[in-house]
Amino acid sequence: MKDRDIPLSLLDLVPIGQGFTPQDALKNSTRLAQAAEQSGFLRYWVAEHHNLIDIASAATSVVLSHIGANTSTIRLGSGGIMLPNHAPLMVAEQFGTLESFYPGRIDLGLGRAPGTDMATLRALRRDLTGNGLDFPEMLTELQGYLAPLQRQQRIKAIPGAGLAIPLWLLGSSTYSAQLAAARGLPLAFAAHFAPDAMSAAIATYRDHFKPSAQLSEPYVIVCVNAVAAETQREAEYLATTELQKFLNLGRGIDTLLPEPVEEMDRLWHPMEARQIRHQLRESAWGTGPQVSQQLRELAVRTGADEVMINSWIHDPEARIDSHQRIAAAWFDA
Repeated sequence: MKDRDIPLSLLDLVPIGQGFTPQDALKNSTRLAQAAEQSGFLRYWVAEHHNLIDIASAATSVVLSHIGANTSTIRLGSGGIMLPNHAPLMVAEQFGTLESFYPGRIDLGLGRAPGTDMATLRALRRDLTGNGLDFPEMLTELQGYLAPLQRQQRIKAIPGAGLAIPLWLLGSSTYSAQLAAARGLPLAFAAHFAPDAMSAAIATYRDHFKPSAQLSEPYVIVCVNAVAAETQREAEYLATTELQKFLNLGRGIDTLLPEPVEEMDRLWHPMEARQIRHQLRESAWGTGPQVSQQLRELAVRTGADEVMINSWIHDPEARIDSHQRIAAAWFDA
């Protein structure tokens, strides 16, 4: 199978780099989405996170509405909405509104993780007793609001009901893979930060998949980090921002997305270096053709139906350039 036969999509957490503001980040992500549309990417997804100083995508549906108004063909979606943070009715109404604005372009990806810390969960007014265990019930409730209206149905999602918005389950373990298989929903796996469970999750999903009204056969997106530049050396330099991001996460340091550095060894201990490189082992860094080749190999190895890339690149121009280089190589292969 050639690259052009496998869709290429992107995940954006709307990163706020050192020297930038949230307003800058939102403007930069709008430009990225426009460039991605022109380059042939199928989807542009935004992830919900809260109380993180370097991520501006907390109001996910609002971000998607703005992106939709500034693009015309690329699919827009959540990668994802953390369903336990919300009332399913409100999610149905918000994404029903998006689908009404941008018909046939909206994906609703769902996760069960909170996307934040316990103190922020309280601020979100989330029920702290559930711990995500009620996720299947919340999913059923959401599906009910998005289904065609039934006679004498008391609670309705307007807009939302009957719009057939595609639902996706996001996963970093086998839990969502099992649920996606049981419900006949497509699966997007987060190999950009949880590669250890990737093979088991995809195998579980494919082995136990049951067809549904939405999906007749299994469908898997694999998401990985990617950085492309003119040279391998330049890409590896830009990717030190990604390494620092995960170093700070591991140390519990909340800071703006750092600028790249020439040398990582002065920033981390050898054990940290081993742990982070292991966690990021699926990341693809290099020239456009080199990254495209790595992504092609990933698709073959996992049987992925679609590849999605995330990037932690400090310079907004370099981030746009990276996506353009990857797409050019991907679609020219």
